[in-house]
Amino acid sequence: MSMPVQPPPDSSEAAECKRLLVVDDHPIFRHGMCQVLSQVSGVMVCGEASNARSALEVMRQQKPEVALIDVSMPGTNGIELIKHMLAEQPSLIILIISMHDESLYALRALRAGAKGYVVKQQALEHILAALHKVIGGGVYISPQFTEKLVFKAIQGSEGDLGTPVDKLSDREFEVLQLFGRNKTTREIADSLHLSVKTVETHRMHIKEKLGFKDADEMTKFAIEWVAASSES
Repeated sequence: MSMPVQPPPDSSEAAECKRLLVVDDHPIFRHGMCQVLSQVSGVMVCGEASNARSALEVMRQQKPEVALIDVSMPGTNGIELIKHMLAEQPSLIILIISMHDESLYALRALRAGAKGYVVKQQALEHILAALHKVIGGGVYISPQFTEKLVFKAIQGSEGDLGTPVDKLSDREFEVLQLFGRNKTTREIADSLHLSVKTVETHRMHIKEKLGFKDADEMTKFAIEWVAASSES
């Protein structure tokens, strides 16, 4: 479902506003965010969408300058959507907003081209601060995650090229996370709008890339990894 929002009549104030697209599959959160952002100076909500396909449609129609995107959506996720949107509109400023801890998705989002990552649980003023920072040409991640990135960079300079899951594609990464949340193959397929066979193929690739001898060993690792990531 997509909902273009037509801009108000031209004015000097409206001309200075950045046109903003909000993409989130939770209607209550999406509508609430649009309502809040409509009162924020410097931005003007020009559209909203609940999935990647409708987000691309609204982007083509409304030509937003900024997009606020949820990382987890059925079908094409936010990481893949970043790539599709920037391929068509390279100047688009993207801020990812997510219910997931930064350690799971932030680095992948930044690599894909997002300018910031903020978690939904943070106070509204942090979300607005992140939005204004990326609009101003900056990059936003929390100070706590900045420290983790610096530590990872230091380790990398000494030969550690990252965690094992860095070998996975973005979709494989998402599938591994869902296995780590005790989801069945069928539940993952339904959640991501994929076939069971496709999920099984992703599981096989994950198993091969991470060196597990069977699916049970992979699932055990996934559960422990998600739990550790949530605590970090």
